[in-house]
Amino acid sequence: MPKLAVFPKAFMQALCKDGTMKVSEWIRLASALDIDGLEWYAGFLEMSDERNWPSFRRQVEDNGKTIPMMCCSPDFTHPDKGFRDVEVAKQKRWIEMTSVLGGSYCRVLSGQRRPELTLEEGVKLAADCIEECLPFAQERAITLILENHYKDDFWTYPEFAQKMDVFCRLVDSIHHPHFGVNYDPSNTYLAGEDPIELLKKVSDRVVTMHASDRYLKEGTLEDLRREEGGAAGYAKRLSHGEIGKGLNDYDAIFTELVRVGFDNWISIEDGVDGMDQLERSVAFLRKKISQYWPS
Repeated sequence: MPKLAVFPKAFMQALCKDGTMKVSEWIRLASALDIDGLEWYAGFLEMSDERNWPSFRRQVEDNGKTIPMMCCSPDFTHPDKGFRDVEVAKQKRWIEMTSVLGGSYCRVLSGQRRPELTLEEGVKLAADCIEECLPFAQERAITLILENHYKDDFWTYPEFAQKMDVFCRLVDSIHHPHFGVNYDPSNTYLAGEDPIELLKKVSDRVVTMHASDRYLKEGTLEDLRREEGGAAGYAKRLSHGEIGKGLNDYDAIFTELVRVGFDNWISIEDGVDGMDQLERSVAFLRKKISQYWPS
């Protein structure tokens, strides 16, 4: 049966920018939920001091939870090799961070969709950098997970591999026992595409999942695909919200994941309207998981 984790989507500014929330407070809030783990973020302000890493692991484990996944955002598509070397070094530090925290999965991305990049160049740059990190990850029993991402908060351009065809091409170019896909159905809408179509293309490579939901504030999905698919800036027609009440078809998603034998971590990236919402999202997913993985 898949295990549930949560990510502090509502508290990123407080944990990563202004320091108005301490990591220990997030651990306390999250540990009260019916979950198994806390997805971590490399950019928490307090993570800059490596002495804190073992302490946070102990705090989480003392609450009966684990830290299974690390969320971080390498930028591997810069044309300058010196820049890419720095990003590879950052990724290796995040892999080490994941290991110290007791995790098994560390996110990788392609990088920014810089206008001067061709498809072939971007895929090669990203694949080469990811493959450079894989031996380091394997030595620490960490699996690198490539997410169908939209855009890091601090990037100028959206994800190079945002679109389905590019993402699948990058996934297909890397074959390693410590590499897989972190599937996020909501991000597919931001590309103006169908999340079930993407899932069926990569389901045999999916090792972890982000669970969230999106709502149309106005118009239709066709409007979104026509006007905002792949555009810079967040899609204005879409907003985050409670899982199970938005656009994502979790019955179709879980049917496909069961078909391919998925039985791993699902991390909730929602709760933007507070802990009560996050608690309802946890309850929805618990019910669905027991329905599709009854044993």
